[in-house]
Amino acid sequence: MPSPFPGMDPYLEHPKLWAAVQHQLLACLYQILLPGLVDRYRARVGTRTYVSEMPLFTSVLRETYTEEFIEVRGRGDGKLVTLIEVVSPANKVTPAGRKAYTDARAAALAQRAGAVEIDLVMQGKPLLSYSRDGLPPFDHAVTVTRGTAPDRYEIYTATLQKRLPKFKLPLAADDRDALIDLQAAFARAYDLGNFAAQVDYKAAPHPDVPLTEEHKRWADELLKLAKLR
Repeated sequence: MPSPFPGMDPYLEHPKLWAAVQHQLLACLYQILLPGLVDRYRARVGTRTYVSEMPLFTSVLRETYTEEFIEVRGRGDGKLVTLIEVVSPANKVTPAGRKAYTDARAAALAQRAGAVEIDLVMQGKPLLSYSRDGLPPFDHAVTVTRGTAPDRYEIYTATLQKRLPKFKLPLAADDRDALIDLQAAFARAYDLGNFAAQVDYKAAPHPDVPLTEEHKRWADELLKLAKLR
């Protein structure tokens, strides 16, 4: 059963689900990307681990996070060509998560590699600072940075009510971009992860997801039409 939402499903921002969501989405992006890399590139899924500390009364709450990402590298020299990140809630709401993310991004750009940020998380503060002037209102975004122009952003946006965008993934400067259909990858990830069986659509999304009253009314009607309420 597909997600009842046309694009990103806000119910998947639940902390008990997110690690599986990120894993499945990156795996599906990898599968979609791999056939187009031919003999010039290789792709790998990497992981990083960090510990977030939060003061709690007279003690400190420590949580360990493990996050995945995709690296596209040159097959001959092993040089990093493009870093692909699916942003996690911890990246946007914890200092340790933000630092782990921004350090990885800075290291990629220092190597003149491209960087792709897929941000489907509504909670927390944006990780990238750029002017929103001229952009339509959006809830989710893919931001592409090319190694040849690290201060410029190509931004692909979507609202909760719309399908996720297609975007151009940069490869080497003398090569064509790879066109990625994020909605197709998400739909496959939702199915493979069997998230339909894990989400209680009769309840509200996790309280940390900042849905507006308009979002809530729209989602309620959508779920009623899908006979999930």
